[in-house]
Amino acid sequence: MRASNRSTPHPAAHKADFLIVQTGSTLPSVRARHGDFPEWFRRGLRLRRDEVNVVDAERDALPPAGAYAGVVVTGSPAMVSERLDWSERAAQWLAQTIDAGSAVLGVCYGHQLLAHALGGRVDYHPNGREVGTVAIERLPDSDDDALFANAPQRFAAHVSHQQSVLDLPAGARVLARSAHDPHHAVRYAPRAWGLQFHPEFSAEIMRGYLDARRPARNGNCPQACCVDSGCSPAPFARRLLGRFRTIALAAR
Repeated sequence: MRASNRSTPHPAAHKADFLIVQTGSTLPSVRARHGDFPEWFRRGLRLRRDEVNVVDAERDALPPAGAYAGVVVTGSPAMVSERLDWSERAAQWLAQTIDAGSAVLGVCYGHQLLAHALGGRVDYHPNGREVGTVAIERLPDSDDDALFANAPQRFAAHVSHQQSVLDLPAGARVLARSAHDPHHAVRYAPRAWGLQFHPEFSAEIMRGYLDARRPARNGNCPQACCVDSGCSPAPFARRLLGRFRTIALAAR
């Protein structure tokens, strides 16, 4: 079992408005240089350490649903389709958390876990892995969306995933897509969103992922790979974290 990399106290230690649900850790080579998912999200959300708690979904008890204004669910090296016990418990908790009124943002694995929790289907993308800095296209259902309001029609985002949301749960609305994945941004409920891309990644972190995935880029991937070898800044994608922070606090 991996070691915990929490940079903030356990949720029981004190009260904060935001909770980061850590569902895994980044690649060891990336973690050695840049830290781990919770710290990336904390910085992107522009939160002090005392304003956010971190819970490890695999090892820790999840707090009561609705205890936090905003909940962010991270990526993971695990696969939602594996139906691991801890992941299934987290999925059930997420459905309850949405019903309790917290604002929820799932990223990569977190996005897929939200879809699974609400009745969608997640599995390996039929065209393989998507990794790199790619173009995201905003769709008409995003026009009146709180998170994507006034977003550019196309923007850059960092991606690294093998599985995708293949079938949406009832009532979900697709807000953005890439050429590879039609479900890159989804609103699952009035205050619950999933992003397949990584707003928490910097260009340097994305470059670390591309270096680690070099065998796939060289044609040694066990299945088809869709790889954009470019790596460039993605400023609008990152701003979505600040927007989510504002949305979550507005209803507190």
